[in-house]
Amino acid sequence: MLQQENTGLIIVDVQDKLLDAMYNSESLLKNIKNLIAGSKILKLPIVWLEQNSQGLGRTVCQLREQLIDYQAIHKYTFNGCDTPQFIDAINSAGVQKWLVCGIEAHICVYQTCLGLLANNVEVEVVSDCISSRTKMNRDMAIQKLQNNRAGITSLEMCLYELLRDSRKPEFKQILSLIR
Repeated sequence: MLQQENTGLIIVDVQDKLLDAMYNSESLLKNIKNLIAGSKILKLPIVWLEQNSQGLGRTVCQLREQLIDYQAIHKYTFNGCDTPQFIDAINSAGVQKWLVCGIEAHICVYQTCLGLLANNVEVEVVSDCISSRTKMNRDMAIQKLQNNRAGITSLEMCLYELLRDSRKPEFKQILSLIR
């Protein structure tokens, strides 16, 4: 079970030159925006990656606006774990389990999740918050991640699992994201 006090969010490479080419990109962006908003409401640590921002552009402005209080970690490797600054951020966040969202599911999301798992970090891939250029590559990434011990969840499932109780003050804010 996800626990609010022990979970963080990793956002992988949701960048200008990538997003529009993704399968179901409009829904993907909406879901990631809601995942970030929910994570902020629940006060989860957030780590944000950008792949080769000079070539692929920055993180899309709709997400950058939400992440104004956070610093992007720039990388060139597909596996974020090969970037020391990312590992430092993960280790210093004080949580043991990470929700992962972003693109592309079968490249950077997949390799970063495997890197985290190899470092004994628990991973929950938010399935409706990841994508690739094709549905087949997205689905293959989910299957291979699941075969490699990654948990699979969805936006609504993880937010309610973290919330646990409809009497919590954050409930109405989370509910408004889902409706």
